[in-house]
Amino acid sequence: MERGKHEQETKKHKGSMTVEEAGKLGGEIRKEQLGHEGYSEIGKMGGETRKEQLGHEGYSELGKRGGEARKEQLGPEGYSEIGKMGGEARKEQLGPEGYSELGHKGGQRVKELIEEGKRAEGETEGKSGGGRGKH
Repeated sequence: MERGKHEQETKKHKGSMTVEEAGKLGGEIRKEQLGHEGYSEIGKMGGETRKEQLGHEGYSELGKRGGEARKEQLGPEGYSEIGKMGGEARKEQLGPEGYSELGHKGGQRVKELIEEGKRAEGETEGKSGGGRGKH
């Protein structure tokens, strides 16, 4: 959109524009000024600042809440479709060998977690005295 057109829109709404509309219009103008890359960079900087403010746990919680909200909007099928699209994009980035290696690493991590769980379960049973001993 040209600057003149933005000015026309602003004049058209003058006095009746909501804060939300004004913010959206300002954001569109700024996006045009910076281009996609520049606008994206500002978003990344804002995300990093927010991450510093909230800390790792707070930022993680924020992401979980956003994911849950998005899941509600899309429903289970839509959310699943996004996951598949993400997986396909990642496979394309890594190539077949890289994607296979990633899967292997994930499998190893699952194996480690299972072993940790078994050890923790054994420790709990040993402390309570109700564990199953060897016969």
